[in-house]
Amino acid sequence: MSAPGAAAPGRTPTERAPVTIDQTSRPDPAPDPPAAGPAEPAGTPPRRPGRVETETVRSAAERRRRIPRWAVKTLSPIALIALWQAASSTGALPAETLAAPSVVLTTAADLAGTGELQEAVLTSLGRVLAGLVLGIATAVVLATLSGLFRLGEDIIDAPVQMLRTVPTIGLIPLLIIWFGIGEEPKIALIALTVTFPLYMNIYGGIRNVDSALIEAARTLGVGRLGIVRHIVLPGAMPGALVGLRFALGSAWLALVFGETINATSGIGYLMNNAREFFQTDVIVVCLALYALLGLIADLIVRLLERVLLAWRPAFSGT
Repeated sequence: MSAPGAAAPGRTPTERAPVTIDQTSRPDPAPDPPAAGPAEPAGTPPRRPGRVETETVRSAAERRRRIPRWAVKTLSPIALIALWQAASSTGALPAETLAAPSVVLTTAADLAGTGELQEAVLTSLGRVLAGLVLGIATAVVLATLSGLFRLGEDIIDAPVQMLRTVPTIGLIPLLIIWFGIGEEPKIALIALTVTFPLYMNIYGGIRNVDSALIEAARTLGVGRLGIVRHIVLPGAMPGALVGLRFALGSAWLALVFGETINATSGIGYLMNNAREFFQTDVIVVCLALYALLGLIADLIVRLLERVLLAWRPAFSGT
């Protein structure tokens, strides 16, 4: 009998017999235990299976911001008015050059007390609305025909581009000759001023629609009306709303010039009379009314954007 550990006959001492391992009889390794998380405090109810715990993550800018946005937006105008009042109180800004904010507020209250201010606002607002309706209808029809049809583009776009380069203020003498000195030239001037920026944005919005979407809709058997309703109209809506914002700003600008045409009422009429008597407080009241009405119109368009473009997520700043 050979000693334990001795080499087998015919083998060198460094050689060993091969060892065969039967892996079929080896049990599968046990799965690793889950990593231990932080200990929950006593009294915490057990988590339900399949429930995902969520946590709202806020950016660093949101965590740093403590002042509401509406307060930040009103801070700079208030600071500007305070600086204006301080310059007027110290005499650095003479009343003949520009009336103080306190004087402007007193003048606005006096005009409102006599009813003159409300009458002027209603008259000017009626003129702007009439010009907007006429200008928007004209721009939508022309831009739709020019944007959807090549023949419409060949017929309409070139004349519109030529008229767009003509200053609308220079058309006042012709408008007076054509329509007289009543309300018609004022409304026509506002309508012309509104038409061109709105036409450009609607036409550009229609022509910037992805052509692949049009081809896919035609492949699926969608008719012309369905393509316009479901593809062209949503695609052109952002540009149309931007054009409407430009058009509203241009409408108030045209109103200032339009109310110089033999006007007997309106905000421009008040401002022209104040200019004759060097009443800077009344002029500032009229300018503030123009600015306030323009801001309200812009807020209305922003509300329309939120409603009509709710399907399109957009970047809102950081």
